[in-house]
Amino acid sequence: MTERAPHRRKQLVVLGHGMVGHRLVQAAVERGLTETYDVVVVGEEHRAAYDRVALTSFFEVGAEALSLLPAGAYEDPRVRLLLGRTAEGFDPTTRTVLLDDGTVLEYDELVLATGAAPFVPPVPGHDLPGCFVYRTIEDLEAIRDAAATATSGVVVGGGLLGLEAANALAGLGLRTAVVEMAPRLMAVQVDDAGGAMLTRHVEKLGLSVHTGATTTGVVEREGRVRGLSLADGTVLDADVVVFSAGIRPRDGLARAAALDVAERGGVLVDEQCRTSDPHVWAVGECAAPGGRMYGLVAPGYTMAEVVVDALLGGPGAFTGADMSTKLKLLGVDVASFGDAFATTEGALELVYADAVAGHYKKLVVSDDGTRLLGGILVGDASAYGMLRPMVAVDGVGGIPLPENPEDLILPASRGVAEVGLPDEAVVCSCNTVTKGQIVQAVAQEEDPCADATCVTRCTSAGSTCGSCKPTVKKIVEDWFAEQGREVDRSLCEHFSLTRAELFDVVAVHGHTRFDQVLAAHGRGHGCEICKPAVASILASQLGEHVLEPAHRTLQDTNDAYLANIQRNGTYSVVPRIPGGEVTPEGLIVIGEVARDFGLYTKITGGQRIDLFGARMEQLPAIWARLVDAGFESGHAYGKSLRTVKSCVGSTWCRYGVQDSVGMAIALELRYRGLRSPHKLKGGVSGCARECAEARGKDFGIIATEKGWNLYVGGNGGATPVHARLLAGDLDDQTLVRYLDRFLMYYVRTADRLQRTAPWIDQLDGGLDRVREVVVDDVLGLGSELEAAMARHVEGYEDEWAATLRDPEKLERFVSFVNAPDVPDPHIGFTTERDQSVPADSAGPVSLGASIPVGVPQ
Repeated sequence: MTERAPHRRKQLVVLGHGMVGHRLVQAAVERGLTETYDVVVVGEEHRAAYDRVALTSFFEVGAEALSLLPAGAYEDPRVRLLLGRTAEGFDPTTRTVLLDDGTVLEYDELVLATGAAPFVPPVPGHDLPGCFVYRTIEDLEAIRDAAATATSGVVVGGGLLGLEAANALAGLGLRTAVVEMAPRLMAVQVDDAGGAMLTRHVEKLGLSVHTGATTTGVVEREGRVRGLSLADGTVLDADVVVFSAGIRPRDGLARAAALDVAERGGVLVDEQCRTSDPHVWAVGECAAPGGRMYGLVAPGYTMAEVVVDALLGGPGAFTGADMSTKLKLLGVDVASFGDAFATTEGALELVYADAVAGHYKKLVVSDDGTRLLGGILVGDASAYGMLRPMVAVDGVGGIPLPENPEDLILPASRGVAEVGLPDEAVVCSCNTVTKGQIVQAVAQEEDPCADATCVTRCTSAGSTCGSCKPTVKKIVEDWFAEQGREVDRSLCEHFSLTRAELFDVVAVHGHTRFDQVLAAHGRGHGCEICKPAVASILASQLGEHVLEPAHRTLQDTNDAYLANIQRNGTYSVVPRIPGGEVTPEGLIVIGEVARDFGLYTKITGGQRIDLFGARMEQLPAIWARLVDAGFESGHAYGKSLRTVKSCVGSTWCRYGVQDSVGMAIALELRYRGLRSPHKLKGGVSGCARECAEARGKDFGIIATEKGWNLYVGGNGGATPVHARLLAGDLDDQTLVRYLDRFLMYYVRTADRLQRTAPWIDQLDGGLDRVREVVVDDVLGLGSELEAAMARHVEGYEDEWAATLRDPEKLERFVSFVNAPDVPDPHIGFTTERDQSVPADSAGPVSLGASIPVGVPQ
């Protein structure tokens, strides 16, 4: 059977319905190509095109959420989609395509969009049951089924997709290892130092990493996978093996039709993506413009647009592609852009590394320091959206660098937000959208966009990998602000409300679960921004345990385990010591716990004792010992009150004029467990000498001869801010009343992850407005805010003790579900200064060592 459109119309046949094939059809419809062509699209999978960039999210959101064509068909009747069909071959002389069911399609123009296939090293056992690739939704479904009865997995390949696969295996509960033949992870995108930092991040999450390792075979037992053998003799346990060792262009159809192919594979095409046959085109991963295959979706999208332009008689040309990438792998931000490896002659490198924070940032600049050529960001890629458009190509163009370009990557700098982008700067490299196009979308007279979400729909900026969304949002907000218009402050793409507005609607409607809030006021499935924010709001209003079934999936890692995760995958335990006061018996118990569990102990800056190195399965036993001795959770893991620091006050100090210890203890016990937009710290000094450093805290109290002075909005950290006087000479009762109001006003109205200092600054009226609401009660909210705090105080329950009483909550505190008593073998310790420290620590500090000026330590 031969199919052809009526002779008065031409027929375009597209082989492949992945992301690039779908983009080509979209462009054909949008630009009017279907006025002269009927389009037939042949897809091998039974599903229409879906988002492979976000493939791993399939485990959370399902296949429907990934679909790029939810209706399963195109609205344009001149486009026909044939799914679950395979092209057996095509004949350039007769211009026909043979499908697997015997159908013959005639074409006037043929586009090959067949993509690439995973490369599986031909090692013994690679085809055993339990071996998989990571390419399609069907692959992920098979991996998920296998993981249900497995305990360990290995991913062969440490590139972008390999780390995505490792993330998936870890998320399925498997003890996971990554094997990479190159000397570092993500060898194509990051350098040795960046790869080392990425490896530390990955290992902190409990995965083992083997770089510079060659796979020699899959270990078989009883007919299926049981391990993976490496060239150095190491054998890794594995019930599941995922091969993600690269891809190869699917150019078999072109080879069979005698078209020219590149030396390393891929269909050779010219600048218009035309093959050696003038009526056959190739786009995406199967194509090799100039002999090079591009393995990212953005170049494929550009090729698709070029082909449609050529078919319309346009001058479009593919002359190369921006290979910049930004993504979050295993929760770690990684970005690479421009000439990341400083291959340009005379290029200079500016490097900032912070091993403690896990940040590695490198800028590659021209020899005169005026142009940005490229860069690498690991651990903190927040600057990527603004840095990438600044890049000069071949040393030409881009945005001139500031006088001190290192400021762009140093912490607490003025940041790249102050570097203006010209209209021609490409903000979204996936879809080649410029700043000018974004501004045009909101500035046009007819049907302008009202927010960043609309801009994404209209321009496609941020619709693919999503890394440019923060920049898109900032451009839109800045433009609105310049026009004197109200700026959209939506919490995220799933909620059009701010955090403060969401707090109010949750209270008004009485919602008790995230799904209720999302159904009533949001859209989609939620994300890593809105889930913890809503969890904090629910905790503030309900006072329920964070590990209740309705809440525990919303929590960040630290809240999910009621402890602070550390660099080697262990946790720290911080019992509350109100005001820094502790009995000798209490100190003895803490010491015994540290000794018996081999924990590193340190007195913190907040007058508490931190116990480091606890394995996850040890946490309940440690808590039990501490709870029995009268201690409770110090909430070192949560966005809540941490400490109220104090001096010894009038009890011991000859200068003290008030009992600062007693007040600090009373306040810490009153506000303990108060969930808030960000962490809170307090301090009480017994006299003006300020030994408790109260003015560096979110709320600070300094004794006077007449009572207490109350200071608010002080913050330490990267951007220190001194607290400012809210009210003076207060008695105890008035002090507490004002503090109740201040803290609840902050909890209700602050933005997500906003400390008290910037919160006060962004209020209309600043500190004066806070004083009006808290002291003068101009809104009449005083009693309401005090009542809300009273409910918190009355409903407080120690989270450690509550967990110990609940067998269901305790079930999560195991390293391995099927072996709860087995410790994680990847966690090791050594001894320094008679204390236990991670085995990969930097070693003891030598005071005789010199530290070069300007080198981050």
